[in-house]
Amino acid sequence: MKKIILSAIMIIGLAFSTQAQEISKNALGLRFGDNNGFGGEISYQRKLSRDNRLELDLGWRNRSNFNNNGFDDNAIKLTGLYQWVWNIDGGFNWYAGVGGGVGSYGYDYKGYSYHENFAFAAGDIGIEYGFKEVPILLSLDFRPEFGGGGYYNNHYGSDVALGIRFRF
Repeated sequence: MKKIILSAIMIIGLAFSTQAQEISKNALGLRFGDNNGFGGEISYQRKLSRDNRLELDLGWRNRSNFNNNGFDDNAIKLTGLYQWVWNIDGGFNWYAGVGGGVGSYGYDYKGYSYHENFAFAAGDIGIEYGFKEVPILLSLDFRPEFGGGGYYNNHYGSDVALGIRFRF
């Protein structure tokens, strides 16, 4: 009985390890989400190994008279994530990652200026589809961020975002 169970586990493990998975060497595009007002980010992914990659996202904003309350605020944020990628079926993958980033935030309000630099830790979990006919990668992910000084309410921020990237 032990041999049958061990053989079944080995066959299942072999089946999962031989599934075709393709991570593009590079992918460049946009990540559209809310992320505490940052909106879109320029996103770059770089393959590190067969099922790992690095993702770098740069977001910025410049808003004058936000909500008509006299605020002129601006911010910039760089996020880096190490991701593990698993194949679901064909071009569908799911992924999870950890990382962090740095940013700078400031605003002017009726002559009062405020500026702050911050650092944060981040996680990431999502699903993606890579088209075979065209070099496009679509993704949907959730990213919680912790830290950020006074920029995030209660030192926590998160978003759900749609990514569209060109693979090369």
